[in-house]
Amino acid sequence: MMKSKPTIVLACVWLLAALGPQSASAEQVRLQVSLDKPTMLADKRQAAFVKVGLTGFKLDGKDKRAPVNVAIVLDKSGSMQGDKIAKAKDAAIAAIGRLGSDDIVAVVAYDSTVQVIVPATKLSDKQAVIQQIRRIEAGGSTTLFAGVSKGADELRKFLDKNRVNRVILLSDGLANVGPKSPSELGGLGASLMKEGISVSTMGLGLDYNEDLMTKLAQCSGGNHVFIEQADNLVRVFNHEFNDVLSVVAQEVAIEIRVAAGLRPVRVLNVDAEINGQQVLTQLNQLYSEQEKYVLLEVEVPATQAGKSREVAEVRVSYANMQTKATDRLTSAVNANFTQSLADVEAKLNAHVCAAAVLQISNAQNKLATTLRDQGDIESARKVLLENSKYLGENAAKYNVEILQLRCADNLDQAKNLTGPEWAKYRKAMREQQITDDRQQSYGASKP
Repeated sequence: MMKSKPTIVLACVWLLAALGPQSASAEQVRLQVSLDKPTMLADKRQAAFVKVGLTGFKLDGKDKRAPVNVAIVLDKSGSMQGDKIAKAKDAAIAAIGRLGSDDIVAVVAYDSTVQVIVPATKLSDKQAVIQQIRRIEAGGSTTLFAGVSKGADELRKFLDKNRVNRVILLSDGLANVGPKSPSELGGLGASLMKEGISVSTMGLGLDYNEDLMTKLAQCSGGNHVFIEQADNLVRVFNHEFNDVLSVVAQEVAIEIRVAAGLRPVRVLNVDAEINGQQVLTQLNQLYSEQEKYVLLEVEVPATQAGKSREVAEVRVSYANMQTKATDRLTSAVNANFTQSLADVEAKLNAHVCAAAVLQISNAQNKLATTLRDQGDIESARKVLLENSKYLGENAAKYNVEILQLRCADNLDQAKNLTGPEWAKYRKAMREQQITDDRQQSYGASKP
């Protein structure tokens, strides 16, 4: 999805140092640029997908990880009373237990007002922090925007590009005090991302606004998860801190220079700028041994059989959290041309093809959600059934498990567009959509 704002000022980074291929290193991100069709049919104008994959290096031991600067923001409104607030406190305490003395933590709780339970501080006395968390009690309305803003204020006290700066928000209800629309929370998320702060959102139960929570996470480069039962809070917090404690790169800037004669068409489900032959986008963070990718669709002109042509050159810069240096990587990808359709099919890159299918189907899943919101249930069902068929056919063709899982998901969703289960299914769909939007996988061999 191409967007013109916010303006992404990335080109200037290339003026800072001469670029050249980087030598392989255990402490360097791996850049892999691939085509869905490395061999294309000759004498035919056609579309192709360029996949820019970035895989985080392995962290050897917890002492090598980057220190964190985290604010845990807990909803303590009246709806959180009882088991919910008790489990939330247990989850926060378990997370504190995973941090070290060089990490910085703040705890903020909010209802109709915002309270800083633990001001941002180095975690030299875990028990003192835990005692303050245990004193939190629920009651009041939900001033979510102010809670996140206060969490960010605490992070700013120790904001450091060499730390992982993240707000972790838990809420079970609708924001009913202060700004409360998805666009307002999305704007907050986008502004925080510019400061190097990401926000991960956790929606508990069936009464929170999933559009608001996903927008906040998406615009800031954070995660979103739907938690149906409070009993799962400790597990979910643990999973989130697995990410927080494994960040190996931040401030990831990607520049794709499409070769002359080719036309960049769109970047799938990622905010990007297309300026002539130049495509600019950025990622907030990259995790250890995890691949994140960007998919660019290009239009390739008719080319004679036996010829080869450059499709794109990719330049990447990022802040290496281990070496505290700015690394720069370059790579390029070419296509060959043939008259043999069998040769084209034999050389398809299944992982790139599957990644494109996943992102195209994700856009269709979002369309189905919109149609259902508009009351057009039958059109929403038709989109989901067609999407399920599309995913199933490609799962069989490319033998990729995630496509088969999404095939089953879309079929199940088509059967549950009405009735009491719809609220739960809608939240699960939004969670699935933002998960796929993040375009990440564990292991470079996966799409």
